[in-house]
Parts: sequence; structure tokens; C-alpha cells
Amino acid sequence: MMKKVFDRVQIAKVFGLSLLLIFQLFSISTYAQDEAAPEGAAEEAAADLGGDPVKGKQLFNQNCAACHALNRKMTGPALANVETRLAEEEGLDKEWLYSWIKNSAGMIAAGDAYANSIYNEYNQAAMTAFPTLSNADIDDILAYTAAPPPAPVATAATAVGDDASGSGSGGISNEMILGALAVIFALLVVMLVLVNRTLRRIAEANGVELATALGEQRVPIWKAFAQNQFLVFCTVVVFLLASAYGAYAWMSQVGIDQGYAPIQPIHYSHKIHAGDNKIECQYCHSSARVSKHSGIPSLNVCMNCHKSIYEYQGNPEGPSAEDLANGYTNEFYTNEIKKLYKAVGWDEENQRYTGESQPVEWVRIHNLPDFAYFNHAQHVTAGKIECQTCHGPVEEMEIMYQYSPLTMGWCINCHRETEVQVADNGYYKKIHEELSKKYGVEKLTAAQMGGLECGKCHY
Repeated sequence: MMKKVFDRVQIAKVFGLSLLLIFQLFSISTYAQDEAAPEGAAEEAAADLGGDPVKGKQLFNQNCAACHALNRKMTGPALANVETRLAEEEGLDKEWLYSWIKNSAGMIAAGDAYANSIYNEYNQAAMTAFPTLSNADIDDILAYTAAPPPAPVATAATAVGDDASGSGSGGISNEMILGALAVIFALLVVMLVLVNRTLRRIAEANGVELATALGEQRVPIWKAFAQNQFLVFCTVVVFLLASAYGAYAWMSQVGIDQGYAPIQPIHYSHKIHAGDNKIECQYCHSSARVSKHSGIPSLNVCMNCHKSIYEYQGNPEGPSAEDLANGYTNEFYTNEIKKLYKAVGWDEENQRYTGESQPVEWVRIHNLPDFAYFNHAQHVTAGKIECQTCHGPVEEMEIMYQYSPLTMGWCINCHRETEVQVADNGYYKKIHEELSKKYGVEKLTAAQMGGLECGKCHY
């Protein structure tokens, strides 16, 4: 009688060894880490510029940057090496600069030739007087304008290399690790098949009969399933219920655009404007205070700042790895500003409008159905609701998307839970006094103030 053994025991051993091999390989791949890049210890040469260029940069940004740049014309002339240029080309000394910066209008009125030529060249735009700046402050500003431009920060390539891991901590990316593991797993499957065949051949060569756990004669699983009527009935019932639930869930999402994030013709980063620069939402969406609609800001609102902000400086340490991965470099943002100039017809070189404007076809994100009424002013001004309540953390959004579902159930839940801010709010004073007596409470929800009546939103 031939000895019977279970070949699955041998396979289990091989499979266990394979899992151990996968674990070891995964540990080795995730152990690889970047060496910390040596910090740039190079100090700037202490050139004698007659002032402190570091302090001068701060003063320049506070007082001059609105109308002047270092290397290009804006509302006023470019100021790079202005002291040297005036001395060489016009024979003007630093004392003339002191007088011009502190009282330019007085010098124009006194008939100074060069002061009047500058005044006429730049469309007679009066320069702001800075009598509070001391001579030492002006020296610092002039030192900044005379300082050589800083060397480009070589962080972009480093960031790409260091952050190829996706998490910013490893030198090997997660995609590479997963790909390697997938290849290893496929090789292990092939190896197990080959090992199984080899073991079977060895067993047969030694006269060992291979038995199965279920006996010599097994019924195919599909046949066993088909012969069990109760199991077939339960499976059909579960399948029908799951299909009905899936169809209901799919139809319930019709018209719900939560997460909708279209690409706009001009990229606008709420993260940079509302987040990094702390610009109030209602500076751009001013109609939200007084109108049903929040409105799309006019491009003239953009130009209030971007007449002077003609290029994106970004983080002094360079763009983050996430921004680089998405293509959000300083050059990318600067090109979007150029699109704005083209749309409004702004001549960057001569600092004037050409009149050749182009419409911008913005893609609407939040769109309620026509049968639903919503008033921004009632919520923002009267109700004092923060914009983030409905629109989410806008200050963190690089690409604006629909944060909330904007369904009727979502609105009703908000009206049931939100307490109206009635303190020092004249809009609600009279109705608050009457409803407080009716309900016997000091604080009222929007629902208690009629926020669930059908006619409030549908008429």
C-alpha cells in the first residue's frame, strides 16, 4: 500500500518562507533614507554699501514696492543702482536723493530740472513724500538697491530628488517600492507553482500517492453550489437587494456635485491669496454682503494688486515638493499673471491699459437649481455665517472645489442645528423678542425662526 501525504504541507512551508522574504525586502527598501542636505553656511560678503541692505529690503518693501521694482518700470522708474546711475548720468549726489524722497512735490514746484523730467515721463504721477524716513533709512534702501541680486536658490532639483518618496522622508518612492513588491509577488507565485510541480514529481518518483483534503473524488464547487437550492435562493435574494441599493445610491447622487473642481482659464490659488496673504473673502466677493449672489470678482479688483505684483516670488526657500510635483512653480504663477494682463489689456512695459481686453470664461463651481432660493447677504451679513461654513477651508485650497453637497437635507440640518447670532444684531431684534417668548428660550435656531418653511427657499 502506497503512503499518502498532503502536498499542501510542503506548499505552506514554501509560502511561509516567501512571506518572510517579502517582509525582509520591504524592510530593506523602507530603511533607505536621504542624508540631510548640508545647510548652506555660505555667508554674504560684507560689502560696504553705505547702509544695511537687509534692513533696506524691509524698508523698500514697506514704502517703495507698491510703485517701484528693482529691474523694471512700474508706476515709477526701476531703482536698481539708482544712486550710481544718477551720479554717473545726471551728476546728482546723495543729497539730491534725500531731498527727492522726503519732498518730491517741493522739488518739482521749485523747478528742479531732473525732478520735472521724471514727473512728466511717468504721466505726472505724484510720488508719495516720506518725511519720516531718516537719512540712515534712505542709506539702507539705497544699499539694498545697489546690492547684487541673490544667487538662485538651488532647492528645486533637491526637492524633486528628496521628495520622490511622496512622503518627503525616503530616497525611494512609494511607487517604486510597491512596483518592486508587485514584481516580487509575481515571481513568488511562479516559484510556488514550479515548487508544487517539482514536489509532485519527486513524490511520484518515490511511489508516494498524493491525496487531497476532501477525498479522492471531489465534486466541482460550481456543481455543488447549483445543487444546493437554498444557497442559490439566498444568493439571488442578496444579489437583488444589493442591486436595488446600488441603483438607489447612484440615483440619489444625480445633481450632487460635491468635490467638483474644474480647471479655470486663469489659475487662481485661494491658498496663496486667502491663506498665505490673508486676503479677506469679501474683498474680492464684495457683493456677498449686500446681494443674493457672491459674484465673480471683476478683473479690475485683481489689478488693484497685480499692477505692482507682476511676478510670483513664492517661498524664499523655494517651492515645496508637493507644489513641484503638481507643477506649481514660481514661473507657473508668473505666467498666470501674464494671462491676467492679456485679459485686461495691460501694457506691462509702459504701465498703461491698451483697451484691448478679452473676456475670461470662468467655469462656475457652485450652482443651485433654479427652484431653490439662497441669499448670501441674509447669511453673511444678517446671519453672520463664516464663508468656510459652507465653502470649507478655502484658505487651504490650491484649486477651488465644491466642499459641501448643497442638498436640501444638508441645508435643513444646518437650519436645525445653527443658533442665530442675535446679540447686537438689529436685523433680528424684534423677531427675537417675540419668538423668545413663544419658545421660552434665549437662543433660537434658524428652524425656530421659520427656516424650515417650504416657502422660504421654494416659491
